Amino acid sequence: MTVSGNNAVLAPTAITAVLLDALRKFDPRYLWHNPVLLLTEVGAALTTVIAIAEPFVGGAMPSGGTEMPAGFTWALAIGFWVCLFTATLAESIAEGRGRSQTESLRQTRRVIVAHRVQDYDFARDRAAQQAQVEEVDSHELVAGDVVVVEAGEVIPADGEVLWGAAEIDESEFTGHPGAVIRESDGDRTAVTGGTRDLSDRLVVRISTSYEASAVERTIRLASKSRRKKAPIEVAFSPLLASFSLSFVIVVLTLNSVVSPVADPVSIPVLVALVVCLIPTEIAALMSVTGIAGMSQLLHRGVLVTSAKALETAGDITTVLLDKTGTVTRGNRSAVAFVPVAGAEPDLLMRMAALASFADPTPEGVSTVRLATESGVAFEDAETDGGQPVMFSAVTRLSGIDLPNGLKIRKGAASAAVAWLKRQGMAPPREVLNELRAATREVAGSGGTPLVVVMKPIEGTRQVLGVIHLQDVVKSTVPKRIGELSALGLRTVMVTGDHELTAKAISEQAGIDECVGDTTPEGKLALIVREQEQGHLVAMSGDGINDAPALAQADIGIAMNTATSAAKDAANMIILDDDPAHLVDIVEVGRRQMATRGALMTFNLANDVVRYFTLFPALFVGVFPGLAALNVLQLHSPASAILSTVIFSSLVMGILIPLALIGVPYRTTGAKPALGRNLLINGLSGLLVPIIGIKLIDMIISLLPGY
Repeated sequence: MTVSGNNAVLAPTAITAVLLDALRKFDPRYLWHNPVLLLTEVGAALTTVIAIAEPFVGGAMPSGGTEMPAGFTWALAIGFWVCLFTATLAESIAEGRGRSQTESLRQTRRVIVAHRVQDYDFARDRAAQQAQVEEVDSHELVAGDVVVVEAGEVIPADGEVLWGAAEIDESEFTGHPGAVIRESDGDRTAVTGGTRDLSDRLVVRISTSYEASAVERTIRLASKSRRKKAPIEVAFSPLLASFSLSFVIVVLTLNSVVSPVADPVSIPVLVALVVCLIPTEIAALMSVTGIAGMSQLLHRGVLVTSAKALETAGDITTVLLDKTGTVTRGNRSAVAFVPVAGAEPDLLMRMAALASFADPTPEGVSTVRLATESGVAFEDAETDGGQPVMFSAVTRLSGIDLPNGLKIRKGAASAAVAWLKRQGMAPPREVLNELRAATREVAGSGGTPLVVVMKPIEGTRQVLGVIHLQDVVKSTVPKRIGELSALGLRTVMVTGDHELTAKAISEQAGIDECVGDTTPEGKLALIVREQEQGHLVAMSGDGINDAPALAQADIGIAMNTATSAAKDAANMIILDDDPAHLVDIVEVGRRQMATRGALMTFNLANDVVRYFTLFPALFVGVFPGLAALNVLQLHSPASAILSTVIFSSLVMGILIPLALIGVPYRTTGAKPALGRNLLINGLSGLLVPIIGIKLIDMIISLLPGY
């Protein structure tokens, strides 16, 4: 049951644990949640009781006018138990794979000593140098706690860096060697519990408790036996139960119906009829495909915290991508200043730098650095007593209000002009036209324009110019966007940046559509609109402002460096921050759908053959003409029934690797896919039991009495 490579069904070291777990699942309290398997267990137990009692009542009872050989009932009972064992083994193997793949994650979640800060004061002692620190177990940490992590120590839980910058080893999670930088006041503040600080001191605010972390949720989902069923499993449960119930009703009434013309069918044979024809394979393997899908994505570096999301992945039609941090690297830097309306370059640079002194983002830091490198000299005292205005996703502006009455703002062009209008200083038309031309030129080159405006103490100048910010498209994005398009998905980039910037970046990345100047409310409205039009939407984002959209989307995908709000709203997390995994998510989802369709078609085709092996054997002793329906020319009624039972047990074992590894699929329309499924899986579903049952019958026919 094992193969080598990434598609290994089961590691040899886990075999004993999995076999014991499969036996533990015989507990009726566990099988109660799977009526089909519970029915199989009841039939196996009943047949075992009859087999034990037969020596005391004169041996095996005839069935349908046919004498049954000695030991026939025992053979059936053993076959039923083996059939049940292979069914429970399927889920045990899937859970065993989940446990083995999450073992390294569990190791990183071990209890470690955390240095928790008491009464942390962000304003006065941001570095926690003077604060009192206590040692606690990492599992005692809750959201909101602040901890200090020194170089060489393990980060105790998921959180965000409040102070400091350090190299972090995330290789155990992402599988990628090398360190990454995590620092305060930027887009790379998120740290993951279990990763190691390699270089410097950090102050970290814990964002989630141990139990609520994305890693722990994934571990429970992938390896916990009593997991919550996915929607398709829930939907199929009543169908499978009703299908099984119909067979139970048939066998319970069969003898009453035929009693005037035929001898009764024995109870063990009636049980064989139920066990072989109820959808045992589907009931056992439906959940296996879901667990296997999560394991496959975990191997590729994607945490899945919702079984529903994985099912939905196969049906996604639209992918919405946030620009910063997903399509681009997210570290936009100032590369040039563009004066407008006759503004002096030095004045533009000075005002832009003053507006950025309190801005800790890469944009603000790079603006101050570029102004300084360009020869603009100013003293920190110039901002003393000033009131910083921090950036907001709603206002899309930041800046400073100085004590002398000077107010400076920088941000999106539309927001900056609107702010001037609210100050009663609407720019003239010719200034607006020049500003529009400057922002279009910057945006058209793929950069992001930040407009600098001010409300002066005296004079009339308000619009100063544009800061040219430049970001870089991630190297893997264009190729993966092409692969998403090849899968038939429509890609849309949404960003708060200028429309022209969005268009230039989307063209660079090969994205189908783009929407710029978007607020958090706009992103949410866009997703709702897409869903109302019948589309299933996957949204990728990493900022606080992306959280509402991630929660609304059918699949919310956050990067590992995303804010806590984005991670909490998402139901998938990409550990190595590579949007290339969007393709993996869709492919695994579609493979899961294809595998389930293949298993159902194969099982139903199997049942057609089983009808022709079982029903003629029921009454051929009374009605010899039924032998004409014995199309496989099976040796005797007893060998036909036993061969079918044995095949039902063996075929489950054959299908387990298929359910775990998955079947290939092609991106085609529904009709060609259905035709191919019926042709390949339907035909094999007929041929495999024909060949298998016939071969088993040939072996059984060599036994005495058969």
